[in-house]
Amino acid sequence: MQIYLYFCAVKNIIAVILLVTNFSLDDIIGDIYNYLTEFSEVDFEQLQTDLYALHDAPIDLNNTSDEELSQLYFLSPQQIDDILLYANKHPFESLYELRMIPSLEDYEIRDLLPFVQITNQQSPITNEIYAKEVFANAHHEITARVDARNIEGFEGSDPVYTQGRYRFDYQRKVTFGAQLRRPVGGKAEDLQWGAYLQLRDIAPHLHTVVGGNFQASFGQGLVMAPVFHSGKSMYVTSIGQQREALRYYGSVDGAGLHGAGTTLRWEWGKQTRLDVSALYSFNHYNDTTWRHVVGANLTLRHKKLEVQLSGIETIYSDSIHPYRNAKYNRHYFRGRNQAVLGASFRYNYGWFDVFCEVATNQKSEITNSKWGIGLIAGSRFYPTSGVSLIALYRYYSPWFDNQLGYAFSETSRINDENGGYLGFDITRLRNWRFLGYGDVFYFEGYKYGLGNDTCTLGYDAMAEVQYHQSPMTNHQWSLSLRARARKKGASTYSVRAKRNGWSLRTIADFNHSPITNNQSPLPYGVSIAQDIAYDFQSPMSNIQCPISLKLRLQAFDAREWTNRIYLYEHDVLYAYSIPATYGLGGRFYLCLRWQIIPQLALYFRASETVYARKWAADHDRPQTRTDLHLLLRAKL
Repeated sequence: MQIYLYFCAVKNIIAVILLVTNFSLDDIIGDIYNYLTEFSEVDFEQLQTDLYALHDAPIDLNNTSDEELSQLYFLSPQQIDDILLYANKHPFESLYELRMIPSLEDYEIRDLLPFVQITNQQSPITNEIYAKEVFANAHHEITARVDARNIEGFEGSDPVYTQGRYRFDYQRKVTFGAQLRRPVGGKAEDLQWGAYLQLRDIAPHLHTVVGGNFQASFGQGLVMAPVFHSGKSMYVTSIGQQREALRYYGSVDGAGLHGAGTTLRWEWGKQTRLDVSALYSFNHYNDTTWRHVVGANLTLRHKKLEVQLSGIETIYSDSIHPYRNAKYNRHYFRGRNQAVLGASFRYNYGWFDVFCEVATNQKSEITNSKWGIGLIAGSRFYPTSGVSLIALYRYYSPWFDNQLGYAFSETSRINDENGGYLGFDITRLRNWRFLGYGDVFYFEGYKYGLGNDTCTLGYDAMAEVQYHQSPMTNHQWSLSLRARARKKGASTYSVRAKRNGWSLRTIADFNHSPITNNQSPLPYGVSIAQDIAYDFQSPMSNIQCPISLKLRLQAFDAREWTNRIYLYEHDVLYAYSIPATYGLGGRFYLCLRWQIIPQLALYFRASETVYARKWAADHDRPQTRTDLHLLLRAKL
């Protein structure tokens, strides 16, 4: 028996080591992007900033919380609870123990390892920190980026995008950042800038303080949602997962809040805590209107029960009337001020997890007797190890419209929708994973881009099967097949292999849509892409891969805009590219990352799209389009 246990322990150690060495951080972040790209409206710049910050200051598994682990978007609530339960009962002594958690598969451990660590230290008695310690042990990062494109005509303006960023981070307790950028074709007066400051656990009961650009998340998002929200995604059972109430926002696109907020926390042991959050924001709603936002949230958590009460008041400097002539927005809010109130709860008990939120918004000027109601309720079931199921129902009345909120929805706005969702994620068979969902929804009124009829009934279904080779070998490859039906058929086929620094991936996409009078006789979209990547190994022990190359060759045929195909592409650091390939032609890109020294890295990307001559002429478009991206990163 002892020999057998020794063999199992050695086997687990070898498996974890191979998981670490066979996939780079860029590969893991790319996988997360691919799981979110097709389904969600997300801020990938902020997502990448968060993941790199977690990589620089990993989460201590013996001294963490559910809200901290929820920053790892690929972890389900069950996996987060299992990690916390294991750490409380038997503190981690090694990362190899992650294989002892039944809900974590090998490929999920692979994604988790770059962002966690084991310090074998208990929480300090006091959370006070000192300026000398902060500046002596902080991370500093400066990036400068330049993009150029060859087909933009700006009548004398410079068709170049420039951006500069600075980030200061001390163990995610003190975080400061500033960003300056000029849009493509912009002038000196078009410079955009932003800054943020976040302090965490710097004094007793003072959990979070944010200033400048920030974002907020309350409950399931009906009252207040963060800029990053995943909605539908390949992380099927992560729907309804709680996020941190207040966090910094590292972009200057105007999507977040601008002002200040704080969260006070009282704890009684490890199972009971009370959080009180308050915020104020003052920023532009559009070129002529300012928006003031005041909000508060009360969160009580005791063991497996969490209850939240939330409320916000939004005041505009002028009455807003969005798209007055558009019939699809006749129920959107119009007026100068709006109040939104909500209550939510979550309860976890063994094999099931229940969550719910209900919210109401203040009537607008045109609906004197109408109050909007929003409701989302769901439950996750874990009937046996390796099987996760989720059922969700949402109802958003036509009169419910909250621009600062976002919950699970078919559209980008929580308004006039009634639907049910079922999802599954099965990993019972070794090396195999089956996941998918079915969603049926109903709209009472008109919806932009979903036809000209009222009382619209729609559906969205997806299924995927994955095969991951055992990590016990010195090379890895995976296979995934995905099919999706949503007003039009779509399927994706992906094969990936990696060995000795080389990575190969083939991606094939196909979709078709119903024939209409305005479309070609056989409307379809087809694309095939080949990815080739290589990491050059370094003789220096402190630089693992000083040079990394990524190349993609793609051919596509999507004659109609409705059949366009989106594929995530690697880009320079803190940038992302998800172009819509439309027409007949080909595309390629080359990415280079050169770690010159441990403190200095150079990123370069060149991409070009070439359209068939006849198709470009018929559609009055240039035959080629070229983009160049260059970024220099200094880190201390």
